[in-house]
Amino acid sequence: MITSGAVLTEAKQSFPLRLLKLNDDLENIIDEYKPDAISVEELFFNNNAKTAINVAQARGVILVVGCRKKVPTYEYTPLQIKQAVVGYGRADKIQVQNMVKTILGVDKLPKLDDTTDSMAAAICHAHSAKFSLKL
Repeated sequence: MITSGAVLTEAKQSFPLRLLKLNDDLENIIDEYKPDAISVEELFFNNNAKTAINVAQARGVILVVGCRKKVPTYEYTPLQIKQAVVGYGRADKIQVQNMVKTILGVDKLPKLDDTTDSMAAAICHAHSAKFSLKL
């Protein structure tokens, strides 16, 4: 792991401005770190439609930035991510967090669960990419 973090926006800002910040920050991160790939968790629908729509729009920004920056972008379901990290697709959040710490060899994880989730998605992609190369 080289770095980790989250794009944070102000809740009081309009949603379009928050999406613009996500776009700009993600472009800067790609320019700085030049990743080989982007891994994104596929959207699953929960009971809150407004939240699901906002998350879908943010994912759209991520997918477009990946295309614009010519960084291959891969999508994984929560089940695939848990399977790759823990070995069990129905693992709970604590199990995933403990395995992310172990796999990355870090003593502690970032405060935000979303950051840890993104690390798990990256681990999932790393495992999937290695497997794909062997095929």
